[in-house]
Amino acid sequence: MGLSERDQRLIAAVQGGLPFVFEPYRAIALDLGESEEWVLARLKELLANGDIKRFGVVVRHHELGFKANAMVVFDIPDDAVSQRGKAITETGLVTLCYRRPRVPPRWPYNLFCMIHGKDRETVRGAIADIRQLDGMAEWPHAVLFSQRRFKQRGARYVEEP
Repeated sequence: MGLSERDQRLIAAVQGGLPFVFEPYRAIALDLGESEEWVLARLKELLANGDIKRFGVVVRHHELGFKANAMVVFDIPDDAVSQRGKAITETGLVTLCYRRPRVPPRWPYNLFCMIHGKDRETVRGAIADIRQLDGMAEWPHAVLFSQRRFKQRGARYVEEP
């Protein structure tokens, strides 16, 4: 990455999270001695160029009362996985839904969905609803409830000062 010093300062300012204020980009701009417009435009460019791969929210779901979390994995025919993933996402029952390659013979699953709930019964209910979608009940799946939490944080691109 051939990032300028300005870009490195910007990335360092956002990679630890946005400030919890009404206008976070303005606050970052003030800290950097830049304009809010420059901060927003530059972040868009860094994303478009691939210098930053992702820019999003890390939700601390446990603190919000979501104590039961499960990764539900499905073994769906490759020609149907994109359509099924889209249908699952559109239910609003999952927080993540993505495709991964199978690792036969030990891991036959290719669609991964994260579901957060206040308790396990709520999560099981969401899984049952998803399995009611057209064609979902016929494909094998597994439910992997979280046993412990790990520190969640976004990617680190530059060393922070």
